[in-house]
Amino acid sequence: MSTDQDLVPRLRTLLTGASDISEMKMFGGIAFMLNGNMLASASKRGLMLRVGKDQAPHALARPGTRQIEMRGRPMEGYIRVDPAGLDDKNLREWLELATTFVKTLPAKTAKAKPTKRKRG
Repeated sequence: MSTDQDLVPRLRTLLTGASDISEMKMFGGIAFMLNGNMLASASKRGLMLRVGKDQAPHALARPGTRQIEMRGRPMEGYIRVDPAGLDDKNLREWLELATTFVKTLPAKTAKAKPTKRKRG
């Protein structure tokens, strides 16, 4: 059984050795980025995955999943998975589905923060 407290370490373990993975605070939790693109996020609301628009209907047909909404609007290609009952095998399968999609996206480079101009 998984809880939000142990989901982040489990994701870290499963993603160990994967290249170009980074972490970022995002969506009220910790997001795992692949080549600068969001792959998965763990928070008290569960596991958020980026599976793409084509795979979303198939993913949403599985038990314990739901469409993600932000400000009342659906986020196409993103799903939430209830962590209750998520064993390591299922978690690995979800990560593989998300990784397959995210690898098709162009890599993002870190954006420089804008500097403030001094008035003078």
